[in-house]
Amino acid sequence: MSDNEWDPGDYDDGHGFVSEYGRDVLELLDPRPGERILDVGCGTGHLTAAIADSGADAVGIDASAEMIREARQTYPDLSFERADAREYEPNGEFDAVFSNAALHWIPGGDHDAVLSTVADALGECGRFVAELGGRGNVRRIVDALDAELRERGERVVHPWYFPSVGEYASRVESHGFEVTAARLFDRPTELDGGADGLRNWIEIFGDDFFAGVDDSEREAVLDGVEGRLRDGLFDPETATWTADYRRLRFVAER
Repeated sequence: MSDNEWDPGDYDDGHGFVSEYGRDVLELLDPRPGERILDVGCGTGHLTAAIADSGADAVGIDASAEMIREARQTYPDLSFERADAREYEPNGEFDAVFSNAALHWIPGGDHDAVLSTVADALGECGRFVAELGGRGNVRRIVDALDAELRERGERVVHPWYFPSVGEYASRVESHGFEVTAARLFDRPTELDGGADGLRNWIEIFGDDFFAGVDDSEREAVLDGVEGRLRDGLFDPETATWTADYRRLRFVAER
């Protein structure tokens, strides 16, 4: 699991697009009154609450204590648990499992454990609806970070797992699912924060790149990344950075 440090306030205030885009995935989930639904990687709980608004019984889990604390404070009537998706033991079966923008934070080698957890949570039947970063997600940003860090002799740690459709569909189906829909697509995403949008995004999501890098060097790396990407990802007329997101979205049934 990534060691990224989360600030729930910064996450919600500056990167609310994460949960907003997740509402499209909720339409695929189509939660129904009376269903029991598990939200894996629930963050600050906004999409868990949206599931509950449908009349479903929603349970959110997240590995971050800070995120779970914020979710409980914001939605005190809902159920949130701090749990690692690789080891979570559900209390009873669920009708569906949902996940948005969370699974790519789990190392690729650990995804069979996650998929076993999902299969156990669903029992003999149920659906698994999720979206995560897909092959090539934020490639230009990752390449710029990689180049800047290597030029300074820093060890580069890549915190994310971005699979292809074929790779991940096969893994899901090896755990007793049938993948009924899967799509990898580009979703260029405007970043909040104006001229500081890219820097803010990296500081929220890219802690792992800077393990062992001192503060002064960190600022130099961020300056260099902005310089490398300005021509392609920054619009000077609107002072807006756009991240080169690619998403993998799928529906699977047991």
